[in-house]
Amino acid sequence: MDMAGTTVHDGGEVPAAFRSALAAHGVGVTDDELAGVRGASKREVIRTLMTRHQPDALPSLVEEVYDEFRAALAERYAAGVRAVEGAEDVFDWLRRRDVRVALNTGFDRTITGLLLDALGWREGVVDAVVCGDEVRQGRPAPYLIFRAMEATGAASVHRVMNVGDTELDLRAGWNAGVGCNVGVTSGAHPRERLARAPHTHLIESVASLPELW
Repeated sequence: MDMAGTTVHDGGEVPAAFRSALAAHGVGVTDDELAGVRGASKREVIRTLMTRHQPDALPSLVEEVYDEFRAALAERYAAGVRAVEGAEDVFDWLRRRDVRVALNTGFDRTITGLLLDALGWREGVVDAVVCGDEVRQGRPAPYLIFRAMEATGAASVHRVMNVGDTELDLRAGWNAGVGCNVGVTSGAHPRERLARAPHTHLIESVASLPELW
């Protein structure tokens, strides 16, 4: 399962942090631009948007903007983080049935750690957490899912369910060949947009996952 917008409540913190960091360097982005990169590795998003608006931007500037994004996001999350309603109950429901639960995210390990601490999810809540800076390429590449499979001992993609709130989440599931590819409408993208991506199910929230069993 993805984190922000899927299992962690999305209060607009991520796009706000992107806007803040980019605007400090004279880059303005549209709602459509941000919507198109939701679910991607956050460092890759900064690199893509900076290259699009400032083709001559040096790699060092991209890293500077990324660091400012992380700081802006951490400040927003420090004001309060909460789980999507029912998410923790679903984690427990699945694990009691010997279904292993992994979180994967486009955040790096630092931001992810901040979220896990704020939510009390460090130990005993899920079986694995995979971050965007731990794979060679983020979504829509399938590597976050493959790393989650490796971390939980899952050997067959056909027995994997991928759950996310963005088109890129679902495209990553398709590229991984998962048996069940579920979009949730609790986060970044509405049902109409998720419906355009490969999927097996569209539901309102992770709280509805037990119904698929």
